[in-house]
Amino acid sequence: MAGMRGKQTVRGMIQSMAVICAFAGVMYIFVPHDDSADPTKTVDYRVELLTARRAAPYPVAAPAGLSADWKPTSVTYKRQDAHAWHLGFLDPDGQYIAVEQSTAPPGKYVPQVTQRATPTEHTQRVGEETWQRWEGPKYDALVRTDKGSTTVVTGTASYERLAQMAAALEAASDSASTPSPAGTPPPAAS
Repeated sequence: MAGMRGKQTVRGMIQSMAVICAFAGVMYIFVPHDDSADPTKTVDYRVELLTARRAAPYPVAAPAGLSADWKPTSVTYKRQDAHAWHLGFLDPDGQYIAVEQSTAPPGKYVPQVTQRATPTEHTQRVGEETWQRWEGPKYDALVRTDKGSTTVVTGTASYERLAQMAAALEAASDSASTPSPAGTPPPAAS
């Protein structure tokens, strides 16, 4: 009798699993999903940019004029952390690029935001500015120090893409010239 009861328990578990799997399969078929959709969540960074530009002791940089293919993915401003400004993007090739600014000492700050990149002997001219090239195991970077802050354009993208972001940067210390995020129209005038 005990042997029979054990076989019934195993058979009941198998039947239950078959019913659960069939139900899950039906749910998967009927729940809409688009595997070709872009899973990247974009952010609107205008409010944080206004806040940073009002609070930071340096001209806060943000890109202007980038195409909608540049997707803003993250933004932070930390006054208590040496006025650290961060704005992350995915470029049109899906590579990560971040704009980082801070009043922290460059020798400590740049390796931190570039994931241990180190300076090279090479510079890169972007518009009227000269940027120092840094190379790292994870991120490369273009670095410029002036006006009491350090600006870093870093990420997994090529130096060409980093330079494209650096060229698009506009710095301001208030809301007078706040650019619109890539692909987002400016707010309507009231």
